[in-house]
Amino acid sequence: MKNILKNRLALSTVVTTLIILVVSVLLAGVVTYFAINVTSTRVQEENLSLSKQHVWVTMDGTAAAAIMVTNTGGRDVVLSKVAVRGQASDSSDIFYAVAVTGTDDLTYDLEWDGFEIYDGDALNQTGWTTTLTALTGTLVLTSGETMVIYANSPDSINVNDIGLTVAITVFTSQAIHYKESNVEAIV
Repeated sequence: MKNILKNRLALSTVVTTLIILVVSVLLAGVVTYFAINVTSTRVQEENLSLSKQHVWVTMDGTAAAAIMVTNTGGRDVVLSKVAVRGQASDSSDIFYAVAVTGTDDLTYDLEWDGFEIYDGDALNQTGWTTTLTALTGTLVLTSGETMVIYANSPDSINVNDIGLTVAITVFTSQAIHYKESNVEAIV
């Protein structure tokens, strides 16, 4: 009789241990699932679309670059610098326009002799209506907006680069966005 009682207690110890083990594994799984779910729904990535990129050079060596940046991500983005062929453009040579309207390509404006423009000059290109602003601080592009960025006199671009492919790079706090363009001659 004593052996039967000992066997029952031995079996209940094993079952109790298994139940505790299964419950703890399930609890850990639920906590992990919850943490991943909360983290993945709260994290919004930045996503920039670069288009209509151009690098121009006149026969006297004056250079200019332009690119359109659209924020297609779910968060606002701070653009920290713009580089052409790996050389960061000086902030005094950057001009931009936010919330642009138009679909035509960006062109070099001979009336401005490149993009030596001043604050408030209108960007009067075919299909575009906006005003260019000289960069005075940081560039902030809110979610869903489009910005045109012009770099006047980018370093290391000259007449000998016509026909070559160079990179226009836009730096943000989280990523580097890169687009290539052929250097075009303006005659």
